[in-house]
Amino acid sequence: MRVLAIDPGYGRLGLAVVEKNKGKEKLIYSECFQTHSDDNFHMRLGLIGVRVRELIEKYNPDVFAIEDLFFSKNTKTALKVSESRGVVIFQAVDAGLSIYEYTPNQIKVAVTGYGKANKNDVYVMVKKLIDLGEGKKIDDEIDAIAIGLTFFASYKSAYT
Repeated sequence: MRVLAIDPGYGRLGLAVVEKNKGKEKLIYSECFQTHSDDNFHMRLGLIGVRVRELIEKYNPDVFAIEDLFFSKNTKTALKVSESRGVVIFQAVDAGLSIYEYTPNQIKVAVTGYGKANKNDVYVMVKKLIDLGEGKKIDDEIDAIAIGLTFFASYKSAYT
């Protein structure tokens, strides 16, 4: 079973492909996809859609998992992230993938066992749960991997 997991954003988008085979999770691919602030917002959304479609075509995931929108004090940013979520969810729907959404709290509980865990706690546990390979991972990328792990923790009995 293979999941494409996404930590949504429009400046930085965490992307991860996580697979579970014979009870073991494996990181197939991850990146922090960045758009340029010099580009207009519509162009940035288009680039995000293209990148997600490329990953769907290349890695052929069985399902799609994404972080649910967390509303912050900055409404303008939240609205733009919401639009980015719409673009990536459209790509998943267009590819016929089932979509699973998780709140930040659900992700923290699944990965660390504690709903108020901080970014470092999540990073430390993700490193313990799955081989991250070579190179430093950016926060958004770690969050996407954590979302992939959350999918498998949430559906443990179905995909063991």
